[in-house]
Amino acid sequence: MIAPEPLLGLGKTQMLDKKIKEKIIKKFQDHANDTGSPQVQIAILSEEIKQLTKHLQEHRKDFSSRRGLLKKVSERRKLLKYLQKENEKAFMDVAEKLKLKIAKKMEDDKEREDELAKLAQEGHDEDVLNEEMAEKAE
Repeated sequence: MIAPEPLLGLGKTQMLDKKIKEKIIKKFQDHANDTGSPQVQIAILSEEIKQLTKHLQEHRKDFSSRRGLLKKVSERRKLLKYLQKENEKAFMDVAEKLKLKIAKKMEDDKEREDELAKLAQEGHDEDVLNEEMAEKAE
């Protein structure tokens, strides 16, 4: 039986190659049979987001793919929020491995908090602390 022709060029899908997906799963899984943990899902979504972003750079008017990209970004954000709430160490590991901007932001926030704690131990006034932190943020 001959396969029907794809309509309007829709024959090519934006899904991940099976081999790439297996590599991602092996890299981020917690145990041998782990395929659905938040870490794995976030990693897979990140790769799909990269591929969709590349596709949209070439096809700027592909609005249906843009909508799909926004859905994937939203889903990844939800999973990251869940993982951060449930297991902050795993969250930081995933964010660092995937080089997400949120990891750098969290490191900067932690450094600021450490500096505030250090200044508070030295006996600085709260108003002085807030002023110093505002200056460093700029």
